[in-house]
Formats: sequence, structure tokens, C-alpha cells
Amino acid sequence: MDVNMDVNKEEMLWEKCAAFHGHVCGGLAIGFKASLYALELLCAGRAEDEELVCVSENDACGVDAVQVLTGCTAGKGNLLFHMTGKQAFNFYERKSGRSFRLILRPYQSSSREESFRHLRYSDYHDLFDVMPTKIELPEMARIFQSVVCDGCGEKTAENHIHLENGKKLCPDCFQRYDRPLLL
Repeated sequence: MDVNMDVNKEEMLWEKCAAFHGHVCGGLAIGFKASLYALELLCAGRAEDEELVCVSENDACGVDAVQVLTGCTAGKGNLLFHMTGKQAFNFYERKSGRSFRLILRPYQSSSREESFRHLRYSDYHDLFDVMPTKIELPEMARIFQSVVCDGCGEKTAENHIHLENGKKLCPDCFQRYDRPLLL
């Protein structure tokens, strides 16, 4: 736990994350601790817009804690995914240009309960390595026009439309054309 955060405040934030996620688990604890550490390193509060960005390397339970604590959300476009399957989170602060990657250190435990206790109650300084980011800061989210698909009639963001025989088709209606190379 951050020495500057009182135990009651951390417990209140944990309960908020657990309520959002629906249950408590080790994965939620990883995202919780990573988010607390990130906010400490950035000397930042919760993002109101896209001033803070997280690129998570997994889509597991911890991402819910990242959303609650940091304000990075998929809908705002400041929570993105680079799927490596690692318990790693890349954080960026647009204004200062600061960035870092938090990666969970390996640890041994004999049970799920022991693992949970380790992740939930260890100091986050001891849980993560702080590394330089490998991923470039993503551009700000764009707003695209909606286009009506000529196949199904549903509106689709223009960046997802495909052209086929002069028709504008959404990904569901578009027939991908892949011919194998014959050698």
C-alpha cells in the first residue's frame, strides 16, 4: 500500500472496484495495485478525458480496476489493448509525455487464497517492475461518421466499411477475399 494513502481510503477504493467487477479475485487485485502505483508515479488523479492513457496487455479482471481507479475506459478511447497475455499495463500522460510499463513480478504461491492475499495486501512497489514502454503513445480517439451498410441497412462507423462491387458493406456483410498462393 502507498504510505501516503490511509488504509480506510484504500479499502473504500477496493470496495468500489469489487462492486464494479462483481467479485473479488487475484486478477482484480493486480489491476487495483497497478492502478494505484500508476497514479502515484504520474502524480495524477483520475482521468476526466484522454489526458491519461492505459494500454493493457490483457483483457482480464484487473482491467476493471484500471477503469474504476484511473478513469481510462474503452468508451473514451484511453483504454486500449495490446494482447500479449501478460499482466502488464502501459501508462501514458499526454501533457508531460511521461510513460512507463508496469509488469507483475513472478511469485510463487501454494494456493489461490495465498495468491490472493499476496496480491491484495503486498505493497505495490514490491509487486511490479517499472519499465520503459515498448508501445508508442496512441493517437487521440477519433470520431467517425456513420455510414449505412448497403447489405444489412445498419449504421457502421466509416472506418469499418468495406467497398465491394461499389457497395458499402459492414464487416458482417463483407465477404473477405483470400485466395491461397499457389507455388
